[in-house]
Amino acid sequence: MIATAAPFLQSKSLRAVVKLFIVTVCALALGTSTQAFLTAVISPSIAGSRDSVVYWAAGQQLSHHADPYDQASTLRMEQAAPGFPAKHAAMYMRNPPWTLPLVLPLGYFGLQIGSALWSLFMVACLVASVYLLWAMHGRPQGKRQLLGYTFGPAFICLITGQITVLALLGLVLFLRWNRTRPFMAGMALWLCAVKPHLFLPFGVVLLIWIVVTRTWRLLAGAGLALAASCGLILAIDPIVFTQYSRMVHTSGMDRDYIPCLSTLLRTWISPNTLWIVFVPPAVACVWAIWYFWPRRHTWDWSRDGSPLMLVSVMMAPYTWLFDQVLVIPALLEGAYRTRSQVLLAVLAFLSALVQVSLFANILKPSAVYLWTLWSAPAWLIWYLFATGWVPAGAAAEATQWLKTLGGRRVEEPLNP
Repeated sequence: MIATAAPFLQSKSLRAVVKLFIVTVCALALGTSTQAFLTAVISPSIAGSRDSVVYWAAGQQLSHHADPYDQASTLRMEQAAPGFPAKHAAMYMRNPPWTLPLVLPLGYFGLQIGSALWSLFMVACLVASVYLLWAMHGRPQGKRQLLGYTFGPAFICLITGQITVLALLGLVLFLRWNRTRPFMAGMALWLCAVKPHLFLPFGVVLLIWIVVTRTWRLLAGAGLALAASCGLILAIDPIVFTQYSRMVHTSGMDRDYIPCLSTLLRTWISPNTLWIVFVPPAVACVWAIWYFWPRRHTWDWSRDGSPLMLVSVMMAPYTWLFDQVLVIPALLEGAYRTRSQVLLAVLAFLSALVQVSLFANILKPSAVYLWTLWSAPAWLIWYLFATGWVPAGAAAEATQWLKTLGGRRVEEPLNP
């Protein structure tokens, strides 16, 4: 009787320990990051140090029918903002012109109010995205969605005031509507187009899928949304595309060090050869077609699109840590599918490490980027384990190694 009860008690105790660990890590990450976020939003002395000052400056320019990509005007407004780094070069809004309707409202507010409204909007987008993903997976019991709400790159995105959370919302809406409301799903892709370079393999497969399934309404929705946004901006600034092209060629973007696979490859092979950064996404596009074609008749974007998005982010021509917020749908899919408590604890721990790196940035500038070069591959590897893509032999070896650290696979899902 005692021998029979021992495995049960051990499994039950392990579940309790892992639940406590995940909830504790998520709570600590949420608390510290929320404090940092509120400080960034409320404190008027650091408003100019956040990336949101770039969107505010572009909105100010556009509301006065001026060039939103103009270096001199942008730098002048940024230098007047409290907290903007001394002797810092102008920070441009690098997003394409069809993104400008999103920042136009900021042109009618001062920096402090505009920054606060922008930040609240980004928080709402993150909350809505994770909630919709939870609903799409059947509203499962438990608190696994906390892994989405407290995801490290998401908080860095919010603290810096970056725009990638909008692309996340567009991706989630597309995943929700692509079968039932294709026209609306296509319109949602306009939000993904704020950073189109992060969706290259994803976009290639999307176009092929539209042709294979003849989902023309989705293409019509995307075209209408893009045309409407371009028409609005051209009505305000008729030469905005010329201004954007000039900014791209004169801003020095090609010389920036961006901590991602493509930039590292270029640095190692030939730092002055720009085309090298397009080799990884080109390879990823070829892989994406190979991955999609055998599945074309049974393709499910909510399931089959997850590894596609993970690879798209990892192999993008350039990507920052906060752009990894786009992998939340894939990671939550893996979290809802896996039965391994150990894997859930690992994901919570890795996410917390990303947030710790943000505070290390205080001691050493750019530490947050140098310390997290591992993150994009780590999310992909974690997903492959969580969803059973890893060969059985490799998974068994990894599980055995985790057992030596006190871990153990169980047959019941975790519901912390």
